[in-house]
Amino acid sequence: MKNIYQQLLNSKAKDEKLLAILLDPDKLVVENISHLILKINQSPATHIFVGGSSFDGTHLDELITELKSKINLPFLLFPGNPSQISDKADGILFLTLLSGRNPDYLIEHQVNAVPILNKTNLEVISTGYILIESGNETAVERVSKTKPLDRNNHEYVLQTAQAGKFIGNKLIYLEAGSGAKLSVPNEMISMVSKNINIPLIVGGGIRSKHEIENAFKAGADLVVIGTVFENDNDFFNS
Repeated sequence: MKNIYQQLLNSKAKDEKLLAILLDPDKLVVENISHLILKINQSPATHIFVGGSSFDGTHLDELITELKSKINLPFLLFPGNPSQISDKADGILFLTLLSGRNPDYLIEHQVNAVPILNKTNLEVISTGYILIESGNETAVERVSKTKPLDRNNHEYVLQTAQAGKFIGNKLIYLEAGSGAKLSVPNEMISMVSKNINIPLIVGGGIRSKHEIENAFKAGADLVVIGTVFENDNDFFNS
């Protein structure tokens, strides 16, 4: 898969909504993923994201190779740290945690990832990652040792997203976090979407097809689901 970012731009221009399934490799065993592959291929997913907050990178290459051999979708790494980089994927969301002030997640991990990325052909897509308060402590908050932004302060979230755009981020990702009690507010999605001209990704805490549709209507260009599909591979068939 080449020119993934250009495809995202093209979809945004046509108002074509996209859906990614986030797979946590920490919870997957290569020998036991045949049912998962079947359900992904039956789903409306347009992209596969692979990554987790604390995964150590073990069996990542093998896992992605097996998934890609049977799923014809773009595979994007969604890494928590440089150990989660695999040249078997198609691209990588090169994340900057804009909502936090931990230098490890603002620049240090990114610097450490460069020598690894230079040995791959991954498409590197600069992504401004913004964690939104969701009613409970999520894995991202715990691992990154940063606090999410106030879910009621839409203006500050917008400022943060626009700062990311001005810095040069190609995508903005509003994230409630894995296992979040509350998803990103639709009013916030709408405000950010109307005031940036780059693709907007929204994920975390989305538990129904109705919530997916509402996020799209609010202005998300790409919605990410993880936990709900992880817990119920028949999510899209129910």
